[in-house]
Amino acid sequence: MDLEIYDKTDKGVSEKDQKLIRDVLNFAGSYIHLADNTEMSVTLVNNQEIHQINKKYRGVDRATDVISFAIEDQGDDDFPILMDEELEEEIPENIGDIFVSVDKVAEQADYLGHSFERELGFLVVHGFLHLNGYDHMKKSDADVMFPLQKEILNAYGLKR
Repeated sequence: MDLEIYDKTDKGVSEKDQKLIRDVLNFAGSYIHLADNTEMSVTLVNNQEIHQINKKYRGVDRATDVISFAIEDQGDDDFPILMDEELEEEIPENIGDIFVSVDKVAEQADYLGHSFERELGFLVVHGFLHLNGYDHMKKSDADVMFPLQKEILNAYGLKR
């Protein structure tokens, strides 16, 4: 997977934590059988920035932990791009962008009584699954997404 990580936090996120993000997302990509040429990004921000993003794009006036922006969400008026299979395999598929509040990672890890690394892995996998069409707004969708999320984290080794 071609993964870009952007650190827009004040203090900076350690190389170790950025490696965790890369490793867990590459593992998750393999786990759900994504093509190797899949592209995405993770932007690490603070509460203030994610609050502004949440307000602007979701109409929610508060900080949140993770927000996903899927590129492949086709609207009713979108036209699919048709191409032959060989060309389609060569062109990378950008699935979108995830924004994670590092402040929320620390707050939630403390509140839930587990490590910063576990919470960071949980949030990036959660956002990653949203980019891949999984959701939890309806119970039937949550019954698919949440067990898969737990399965990926456990298989990777980030258990609660």
